Amino acid sequence: MRAQRDDGAYVYEYDSRTKTESPLYNEVRHAGVTLTLFQAAGRLDADVPALAAGDHGLDWMIAHLLRRDGRAALLNPAGEQASLGASALMTVGLAERRLATGDRRHDSLMRELGAFMVGLQRPDGRFYVAYDPSAGQPVEGTSRYYPGEALWALTLLYRAFPGEGWDRSARAAADSLATRRDEIEDVPFPPLADQWTAYGFAEMAAAGLTLTDAEALYARRLARRFGFLVRSESGRGDNRLGDAIRGPAPRGAGLGTWIEALAGLWRLAETDERLADLRGPIYERLACGAGILASHQTLDAGATALEFGAWYRDGVTRMHDQQHAFSAMLYTADALEGRTKREP
Repeated sequence: MRAQRDDGAYVYEYDSRTKTESPLYNEVRHAGVTLTLFQAAGRLDADVPALAAGDHGLDWMIAHLLRRDGRAALLNPAGEQASLGASALMTVGLAERRLATGDRRHDSLMRELGAFMVGLQRPDGRFYVAYDPSAGQPVEGTSRYYPGEALWALTLLYRAFPGEGWDRSARAAADSLATRRDEIEDVPFPPLADQWTAYGFAEMAAAGLTLTDAEALYARRLARRFGFLVRSESGRGDNRLGDAIRGPAPRGAGLGTWIEALAGLWRLAETDERLADLRGPIYERLACGAGILASHQTLDAGATALEFGAWYRDGVTRMHDQQHAFSAMLYTADALEGRTKREP
C-alpha cells in the first residue's frame, strides 16, 4: 500500500541501491497486486486500508477499460492491446472483493469481463492471447500463463453466477490445459510450473466441478513439479556453491508462485480423494517453502518505507514480488489452520 501512487497505480520496480523507481508499467501485474489487496481485505480481519488501496487500484483499471458490445477488457497503458491475462486477473480481483465485502456493485462488470474472455476462447478450449482494438479482432498467438488465469477467473464467475454457462468455458479451458498446453507451448520438462492452473483446479473442485481423470493426473504431476522445486531450494544453502549448482536464487515472485501452487493443490487434495495420498507431502512442502519465503523478506529496522516488508533480489524488487509472496503466505496460513475454503 505504501507503494501506491496518487492515480491508483503502483511502483512497478524499485532499486534499493540507487533509491530509484522504474518508469515501466504492466497492467497484468497491476491487476494481480489489486486482487491481492482484496484478498487481504477479506482475510485480515476486514483490513480497511487494504480495501481502500484495492479500490483505488480498481479505479485505475476501470479508467483503462475498453467496453464494446457487452464486453469489457483491461487495456495496456498505451491503449494498444487488451490481453487475456489482464482481464482474467481483474475478474479474480472483483470476485475476491465480492467475497470480502458482500458488495455486488461490480457484478455487471464481472460479466462483461467474462464475456470478453469467452470471446477469446477457441473451439478447442484454448485462447487467443489478446484483442487488438484498432483491428477489431483477436491477436494470434498463445501465452503460457494467461489460460490458467482465465480458467481461475471463469470458475469464479461460475461460483458467483451459477446457471449462466461459465462452467462450460471453464471445463473446456481445464481440458486444454491438462491435455494440450504443454505440447503446444513446447514446454521442455512438462508440466509447466503454472500456479494459475493449480488455483483453477482447486476452485473447480470447490465449486463442485469434478475434475476429469486427465485433469486429476495433471494436478498430481503439478504437485510433484512444485514439490521438487521447493525441495531443491531448501538445500541451496547461503553460499556460492548452492548458486552454482541450482542457479540464481528465485525472486520473491518466483518462490511465491511455487507456494501459491502448493496451497491450491493442497485444497484440491483435501477435496479430491484421487489425490488423498498427496495431502501430507504437499502440506510438508508448503510449510517448508513458506518458511524459506518468510526468511527472504526485508524486515531491517533501517529500511525505508518502500523497502520494509518487501522481497528483493540483487537490490531490486518489483510489484509482483509482493503480490505473489503475500498470496502465498495468506494461503499457507489457511492450510496450516486446516481451512479448505477461500471465503473470508
